[in-house]
Amino acid sequence: MKMCVITAMLFLVLSGQCGILAGKVNKHKPWIETSYHGVITENMDTVLLDPPLVALDKDAPVPYAGEICAFKIHGQEAPFEAEVLNRTSGEGVLRARGPIDCEQQKEYTFIIQAYDCGASPSGANWKKSHKAVVHIQVDDVNEFSPVFREPLYRATVTEGKIYDSILQVEAWDQDCSPQYSQICNYEIVTQETPFAIDRNGNIRNTERLSYDKQQHYKIMVTAYDCGQKRAMESVPVHIDVKPVCKPGWQGWNKRVDYEPGTGSRQLFPKMHLETCEGPLSSVRAMVELQTSHIGKGCDRETYSEKSLQKLCGAASGSTDLLPAPSTSTNWTASLLTDSGRDSDLIFRFDGRQAANIPEWVVPQNLTDQFTIATWMKHGPSPGLRAEKETLLCNSDKTEMNRHHYSLYVHNCRLVFLLRRDFIQLDSFRPAEFHWRLEQICDKEWHYYVINVEFPSVTLFVDGVTYEPYLVTDDWPIHPSEIDVQLTVGACWQGGEVTTPRFTQYFRGSLSGLTIRPGKIATQKVISCLQACKEGLDISSLESLGKGIKFHFNPAQSVLVMEADDLQSINTAMTKVSYINSRQFPTPGLRKLHITTTVQCFGEDTCISIPDIKAMVMVMPPSEPRITIAGVERLVWPAAQLRAPVGVALFKDIHIISTVTKADNTLSIARRPGILELMHNLDYCDVLVIGEELDPEQESLEIHHSSLLGKHLDATNSTSGISIYGVDSMAHYEQAIRQVRYRNWKPGGLSERRFRLSCSELNGRYTSNEFNFEIGVVHSSESVEHANHMAVQSQYMRPVHHPLVVHTADSDHISGTPPAATVVIVMCIAALVVIVVFGIYRIHTTHQDGSKEDEEGRKDPEMDWDDSNLNITVNPMESIDGTQIAEEMREEEEEEDEDEEDDELSGDLSSAESEDSDEEEETSIQKGKVKGKLEWDPSTLPY
Repeated sequence: MKMCVITAMLFLVLSGQCGILAGKVNKHKPWIETSYHGVITENMDTVLLDPPLVALDKDAPVPYAGEICAFKIHGQEAPFEAEVLNRTSGEGVLRARGPIDCEQQKEYTFIIQAYDCGASPSGANWKKSHKAVVHIQVDDVNEFSPVFREPLYRATVTEGKIYDSILQVEAWDQDCSPQYSQICNYEIVTQETPFAIDRNGNIRNTERLSYDKQQHYKIMVTAYDCGQKRAMESVPVHIDVKPVCKPGWQGWNKRVDYEPGTGSRQLFPKMHLETCEGPLSSVRAMVELQTSHIGKGCDRETYSEKSLQKLCGAASGSTDLLPAPSTSTNWTASLLTDSGRDSDLIFRFDGRQAANIPEWVVPQNLTDQFTIATWMKHGPSPGLRAEKETLLCNSDKTEMNRHHYSLYVHNCRLVFLLRRDFIQLDSFRPAEFHWRLEQICDKEWHYYVINVEFPSVTLFVDGVTYEPYLVTDDWPIHPSEIDVQLTVGACWQGGEVTTPRFTQYFRGSLSGLTIRPGKIATQKVISCLQACKEGLDISSLESLGKGIKFHFNPAQSVLVMEADDLQSINTAMTKVSYINSRQFPTPGLRKLHITTTVQCFGEDTCISIPDIKAMVMVMPPSEPRITIAGVERLVWPAAQLRAPVGVALFKDIHIISTVTKADNTLSIARRPGILELMHNLDYCDVLVIGEELDPEQESLEIHHSSLLGKHLDATNSTSGISIYGVDSMAHYEQAIRQVRYRNWKPGGLSERRFRLSCSELNGRYTSNEFNFEIGVVHSSESVEHANHMAVQSQYMRPVHHPLVVHTADSDHISGTPPAATVVIVMCIAALVVIVVFGIYRIHTTHQDGSKEDEEGRKDPEMDWDDSNLNITVNPMESIDGTQIAEEMREEEEEEDEDEEDDELSGDLSSAESEDSDEEEETSIQKGKVKGKLEWDPSTLPY
């Protein structure tokens, strides 16, 4: 125990002595610079210090005491660490503990101290230097590209200006240094644009822009930083060019297509008026539809004059003085017609043509009430003192030169002359009626109607009434035995000249010249006859509001609208429409003309609005195909033709109309489809083929009762019968079925042929020519047989023999053994015999009825009463018996040819074929196939 205490005391003494010794060895503190400046490149770890990191100790070269063991950095936020490279020399290095990002922190400042190694290896009694300030700057790396602040830039410029700056684009860079974070340049990537950009991103135009040339520009712009790093994505810049604010209508299309049958079509659905913010008090717009080049001034119905008058409810009895040329109306054949007017019959007079109206056409007594109507297109007459231009003239044919009545134009005045015959009161009477109107010489179509209620005469022009401005009196004409001549296009001078001739020629165009004695035309009929089927319209009148006023002219070709504010007139213009009510309108262009007047407060006019010229294109309609179908031949007994009612020619006639339209629903190809179309007809003609009718023994007629309740009328002649009037195909069918033929002397008549054809729009669309034939027989048996041949029983199918087709293998076919050929021919002959036998059996089943029928018809003077006549329809197909016979004969001829080609010498087969031919011909002659119509003799009145 004592030894332990002594040992401890000895250790303490020795330790104290060693500490005193060590203190004496490590006398000095390390020394470093008072401040350091360093640079580090981002994303690197080594720091370059100025001055270098070196620590000195005056205790050197004493081991440990003169050596540097560590550098310590004060401040936990500093991402650096110091490392001693050489303990003896005191050199050290400063490194980053991780990646240094300049964009997060550009500079760092912290404290560093150096530590020596102490007095012993244990580092005891170490000393540290004073504190030194370290300032480190982070060097930037150009790692980011410029980015634009906006994804899209837009600007609007006015045409015709040069801008210093239209707009400015701006880009930025995330790099931290001024060298790499600043944008030093911008560039327009799009080539050949009238724009430029400066270093600050200001875009300007290099030339004056034009709205008409280009209304929108799209350019691409890129940016460069000062390290010449380019932006990864360019930015689009949209520049709109707006026109210089010019007052006028905007948002309209120059052409509008109109499909027939679509009703009312808006012309300007997006139209609006630009006034450049000018104050206004009222706006007046006039829309004009120009259709003078279409037909007679606009799209009207192109039916014949008679059909139109019937359609409009005009009184009957009018005479068409300018009908279409034909065999019965040949006086217009020498006149010039204006072709290409869509079946609208127009006669053009050039001052050298005129026509004499036959006496049988001219109304003999006009009475005190009559009407003269015509379409006329006329321009100013050449010369200072123009001659009279006569439209219509009734004058003496010979000896004298008196004008009984005439209608002529003189110096743009319309004059109607009416010289009454002499009566007991020998006094002056009104004789010349004068009108001075602009329409007479404006080179446009107008409809003129002169209503005469002597002594009053009234003129209607396009439905508007005009009284004469001058009426002159004259003596009446003394009666004479001189014939008169009615002429169109000039006046006939038959007396007081060496050679009778035409004078006072007309220069212009006429159409539909009619005269109706005994009655005058009403205002309603006149309006109907001259009404246009196309015009302007306003859709949704209720949406216009009270702020708009509008007015149409009678033809609806001019629309005038007035409003007190801009919104009202804009709304009204979007409602303006075009309408064409014709089922088959005239295709082509119609011009539109819009004039606008704007008034400002306290001023008459303040803003000038340019006129607008647009057009409506009426597309061609689908052309209908009119088809007439029915039985083409019937046989009648001669006695039936002698009956007072005759025979009906077209009892089962059918009229249909179809159009072919493409199927637009198919994406690959358009397939046409046949659609049935319902429309009107304006005439159907039944013409006699061959010799004309002999009025002494035959007639073609239709009873007036068949036309009652329809817009139809009929005229007949020796050439046939014409049913006319605008009416439905169903009504025409009903009327045509009542056309009857009668012949009271049919002794030498064996057949009569007729041709039926129909028209729509005065020949614009015509049907097929349907030929019908009447067979006349003079014995009841023959009638029975002939009519039964009209159809074939549905239980008797036609036998078709196989045909030998010669192909490339004909040599092989011809190698058939003769024995086989004989068998085939025998089979065919047997089949023919069976068919003939069947026909004979059908004939014998009706033999008894035919004999009774023949006995009932023995009286040739008997009149038929068809009111009790029954027609029994057999269940047989509509195949003519003559067709069956012809097919059989053709097949037999083919068999004979085949036998000759095969050079068969079998007498047996040839004999059988000849026998079968003879039997077949005999059977066909004795009894024909039962027809479609079967007479029931039990109901005939004997």
